[in-house]
Amino acid sequence: MIKIGIIREGKVPPDERVAITPEQCIEAQSKLPVQFLVQPSTIRSYTDEEFARHGIALQEDLGECDILLGVKEVPVEQLIPNKTYLFFSHTIKKQAHNRHLLQAIIQNNIRLIDYETLTNDRGERLIAFGFYAGIVGAHNALWTWGQRTGDFQLPRLHDLHDYAEALEAYRHVVLPPVRIVLTGGGRVASGAVKNLLDMGIRQVSAQAFLEDTYSEAVFTQIHASDYVERIDGAPFDKAHFYAHGEAYRSKFAPFYRKADIFINGIFYDKKSPMFFTEEEVGNPDFRIQVIGDVTCDIMPDSSVPCTVRPSKIADPVYGFSKSTFEETAPYQPGSIDVMAIDNLPSELPRDASAFFGRQLIDNILAELLKGRQSPVMCRGMITEGGHLTEPFQYLADYVSESS
Repeated sequence: MIKIGIIREGKVPPDERVAITPEQCIEAQSKLPVQFLVQPSTIRSYTDEEFARHGIALQEDLGECDILLGVKEVPVEQLIPNKTYLFFSHTIKKQAHNRHLLQAIIQNNIRLIDYETLTNDRGERLIAFGFYAGIVGAHNALWTWGQRTGDFQLPRLHDLHDYAEALEAYRHVVLPPVRIVLTGGGRVASGAVKNLLDMGIRQVSAQAFLEDTYSEAVFTQIHASDYVERIDGAPFDKAHFYAHGEAYRSKFAPFYRKADIFINGIFYDKKSPMFFTEEEVGNPDFRIQVIGDVTCDIMPDSSVPCTVRPSKIADPVYGFSKSTFEETAPYQPGSIDVMAIDNLPSELPRDASAFFGRQLIDNILAELLKGRQSPVMCRGMITEGGHLTEPFQYLADYVSESS
């Protein structure tokens, strides 16, 4: 029997999500030779009482567990040596603020498996929160428009018990004929599409969005072929674009001339062009007033020049001046409002946790129990035996530097 511990989230500010729900623990235990233990927590969206009610043991000391599951980075002082950990470490891009964490993981002989590195043989991620980032990001973009204009009021999702309450609220909201452009085709964009449709917003083609007039709220979802073109005039090629983003330029201008709200859900490679420049933001024909940057890449490595910093759930919006190109207070004339919360799924922690736990059961747990016999786990292990694994040797200079 493999004992799996669900750790208490220790990062500040605290995160209310959990990697697997009480009901899912019971399901997993019925299918696999595993037993779950839960470290008590006062901030988790699924309470200690809910876990206890399902017969999952609450235990402060998880030292007897073989595997430990978390969501966000584990504080260094809370790491238990010689264990297998799964969490989002935010180290694989050599993030400077987490260098010490990865150094401590190696020093403590911890096997680290980052959810972000768990992929199938085609390189596609097997587990992620992105769908709920899209749901929350789209909602918050519309919430920001309501705050800016006073046209309508939406609740903040973090004030609701779950998404079902949001769906009930949407039944009573009358939206003006606002025009929304959504970029991307992955999990994030799929979540955003669901939310916009749940709000009763009509989806139209890119061509219709640019050519037609509407007396109702509409949105269009566009992909790379709609917003970039090759500099040399050759036809767009998706594989070529992802490999050689520097060979492309933006053709997003027709959309910023027509859209009121821009929701950004792409995966951005900094070799690729930005959607628009700072100078274009100042153009009289730049119509966008609200940007929901779900991608939340920060300048100078951003597809959106207005995203100068991440925002927080408690303070979700800041302004960006169309004349000085600097941050302002939100909802000001002459500024664009930017919603760039960097932990969007945390606004719907119960729904997001259940969604994540479903992927954990369906795609990860059985592979995890195979250890090095699983290609999925071999691709996902960042550290093992006090060393970086072969796929992550590129991090050697990162972990050898002092913070």
